[in-house]
Amino acid sequence: MFVDSVDSDIAPSGTLLGLLQRGRGDGTLHALAAPRSEALAALRHCLLHDPRRDWQVEHRSLYYARLHRDLDAPLDDLERHLFAPEDALCGPEEAEARTGLALSVLGHLASYAAGPGEHPAGAEPSAAADNAPLRLLRRYATVGANWQWALDELAVRDDDAGLRLLGPAVLSRFPQTPEGDAELAAAARDAFEPRPWRLWAEDPAHPEQAERLLRVQERGSFDRWQRQLRTPGPRPGWSVQEILDWAQDGYEQHPRLHREAPAARCLSAVAGPEDRPLLLAAARGPREAARCAALRHLADRDDPDVLDLIEHAAADPSPDVSRPALTAFARMRSAAALARARQWAAAPENSLPEGLASAAAEMLACRGGASDADAVLAALRRTVRLEGPDSPALWPLVDGAGRLSIHCAAPILRHIYRETASSQLRGRTAGALSATDPSFAAGFAIECLWDCEESTREVAAQHAATGDDRVVERLRRLAADPAEEAGVQSAVRGRLAR
Repeated sequence: MFVDSVDSDIAPSGTLLGLLQRGRGDGTLHALAAPRSEALAALRHCLLHDPRRDWQVEHRSLYYARLHRDLDAPLDDLERHLFAPEDALCGPEEAEARTGLALSVLGHLASYAAGPGEHPAGAEPSAAADNAPLRLLRRYATVGANWQWALDELAVRDDDAGLRLLGPAVLSRFPQTPEGDAELAAAARDAFEPRPWRLWAEDPAHPEQAERLLRVQERGSFDRWQRQLRTPGPRPGWSVQEILDWAQDGYEQHPRLHREAPAARCLSAVAGPEDRPLLLAAARGPREAARCAALRHLADRDDPDVLDLIEHAAADPSPDVSRPALTAFARMRSAAALARARQWAAAPENSLPEGLASAAAEMLACRGGASDADAVLAALRRTVRLEGPDSPALWPLVDGAGRLSIHCAAPILRHIYRETASSQLRGRTAGALSATDPSFAAGFAIECLWDCEESTREVAAQHAATGDDRVVERLRRLAADPAEEAGVQSAVRGRLAR
């Protein structure tokens, strides 16, 4: 029996809400067939309570925007959510999590409202007059807590005149003090889309605005140059011991600075054969960060003793030692590392330090051959049984099942596809099913044409059986949709051309 998802915020996969929260293609198909009030309620819940496990890598905005358009849903709920009193109380990170999805959906709706083939950024100022999503974005950019996100959406969709009008309101957020100027410089530097800032810096109607932006940007460049001159990091002439001490010093600071990776890179430029005894001693020693930096350097050099050192470090009770040791092993590409992975994968369950068997199975999934299929399948089943369908450890194992064409893995892959709350993992599972499940083309591949992830839609466009009338119609719609990603459209046009 498999462990189910324990995320209480995600509804069961057999419900309309659960399907929409996961971003599955069946969610759109069921919503369009359900009573409109039920579909609107489920969509509203998703938009106001972002269901993504990691909003920085998972996509939902285009998926929800398309359904919002198909259902002809009103914007009232989004407007109330964005301009609720609690928005003013949010910090930057909380504001991104609270309103980022809604703002991204509004961005796509603004593009659709511009009409097929039109792009608001190149339109006349009057083109936004009947574009309600664009007006909401403009309003939120002037008063909302997550204004940077709204501004990035507008930067690729609004016209120059509309963006220029926002300049005074945005710059008034920053007081004309040294601290305010520093915050303004950071906001301009970190903006995902620089277009609005460039327009404001060149706006002849507001010369004081242009002068201030130029001043703070020059000051920011000067400060960055000074920081580079005063860097506390390794310098030319540092010895191996000094680099190890620098890594350990960061670990002992509060808050901790994890310098193991940069220290290992510095060691690659400094360490020579004569330094091997010192590095081996550090890899066995009690200083956590110095130990991890030495382990990583030795693993990158395929040192003959490093595999034993990694096995010993993986048993360390401190995760600050065991996790970097497993990461160092995962980076190895030697035949000796692959042979040791086979040895660890074959060991009886619970006979190895925690995580070592998983690291071995991951290496076999990524680099192993046909003879390793049984070990990868066993690890896949064990991980789902013990950790459920949302475990991060499943990602390489799912990829490995597809790479090795383990056909008997199809049932467990179908279970992961249905139950996982991660749309990224579901997309990887779809790719693995395309290589292992003969029924994929006429089954899940059709649903995947409506999936929230572009990579999943691309897999579907390559494999979906065109005997189903819905497939050809959907392929044509994706080919004509200006919001669709280029990779998906290339795959779609390749299928339509056959």
